[in-house]
Amino acid sequence: GVSPVSPIHVYTQREVYGTVGSRVTLSCSFWSSEWISEDVSVSWHFQADGSRDSITIFHYVKGQPYIDDVGSFKERIEWVGNPRRRDGSIAIHGLEPTDNGTFTCDVKNPP
Repeated sequence: GVSPVSPIHVYTQREVYGTVGSRVTLSCSFWSSEWISEDVSVSWHFQADGSRDSITIFHYVKGQPYIDDVGSFKERIEWVGNPRRRDGSIAIHGLEPTDNGTFTCDVKNPP
């Protein structure tokens, strides 16, 4: 059988500006007509300006934040979200010029 799927609406800021060395919050709020389950997951991806490749820089799964500990965002990402408040936001510390690019927030709410 096919299980019914209901959408999650995800909202982010279109553009975020920050100065080198400062901290910026990337907000991601979401809404679903369904109850937000304990298994809700949030992933953040980054595509550098001029690059075709997107990398995953952050995961929130089963109530735990998992921060990329290798790439250029190593030790600079902070989980500031709260799924119970439908918030999947992260903060990036120590902004660098190479942080310019597209950040994507992806939320899944398994039944």
